[in-house]
Amino acid sequence: MRPIRLDSFDVFAAIVRCGGFRAAALERGVSSSALSQSMSTLEDALGIRLLNRTTRSVSPTEAGQRLLERLAPALRDIQLAIAEVDELRDSPSGTLRFNAPAPAVDHLLCPLVFDFMETYRDVKIEIISDASVIDIVEQGFDAGVRFGQQLAQDMIAQPLGPSLRYVIVAAPGYIARQGLPQTPHDLAGHDCIRRRFPGGTLVTWRFAEGGEELEVTPQGRLTVSSAHNELQAALAGRGIAHLLDDYVKPHLRDGRLVELLADFSASLPHWFLYYPNRRLPSAAMRAFLDHMKSFDWNAQS
Repeated sequence: MRPIRLDSFDVFAAIVRCGGFRAAALERGVSSSALSQSMSTLEDALGIRLLNRTTRSVSPTEAGQRLLERLAPALRDIQLAIAEVDELRDSPSGTLRFNAPAPAVDHLLCPLVFDFMETYRDVKIEIISDASVIDIVEQGFDAGVRFGQQLAQDMIAQPLGPSLRYVIVAAPGYIARQGLPQTPHDLAGHDCIRRRFPGGTLVTWRFAEGGEELEVTPQGRLTVSSAHNELQAALAGRGIAHLLDDYVKPHLRDGRLVELLADFSASLPHWFLYYPNRRLPSAAMRAFLDHMKSFDWNAQS
């Protein structure tokens, strides 16, 4: 058997985890052709094909799957060994990869990360905005951000940022044309700006009425896929929007938007930053967690 570079196994695992050469190349900051050459060299050295390649997908062969199952613990041990060596440095280094929905990225993760990078200049950060529920370990992330009820049991979770509050808003021009809803039930007669999750379901609007939770499926002519577009539509007077208050605070202050149904606001679940409990966090990750605990969220308002 020809000599094999150990990093070829990490390349193989990354290609399978990312579902293809292009995504793995983007993750690793190299070209797809470089990864393809590395895989060809590995397969030639082993004398067996590890990947099924088509124009649309890449998947492990039976031999590749069996090798990957045996490799995974070893690769985690190598990562742990590197993290332990990193302890001897004067300051943490390496790359941290985070996965979080866009609202959490915009209002929590970005301010926190920007402040962290000012102190820890040897740490690189990658943030992926994604609202789907994923396996962060399988996808190669150090941590993710989700609501508490979305977390797997084998994760360590820490509250991230202040408590959440959604607000119902509309532009003064829309209110002048269509009037004010007095209760959540009145929304049925209004043009609501709907938002659809990546999985296809519509975002429902939750209210508190008489000590009970009321859930409304908004009706309206416009449906968007992002909070930014929903905000744009509200500012343009296209209807009533349902947004995190972080998005609308400046527009409420300058009068471009008006809050509606404030007496019916419901309590919301908290964002959590979560990471695997079955491995020791790297020095960079532990520094990030410590920084998160001491971060002044009130200064961001």
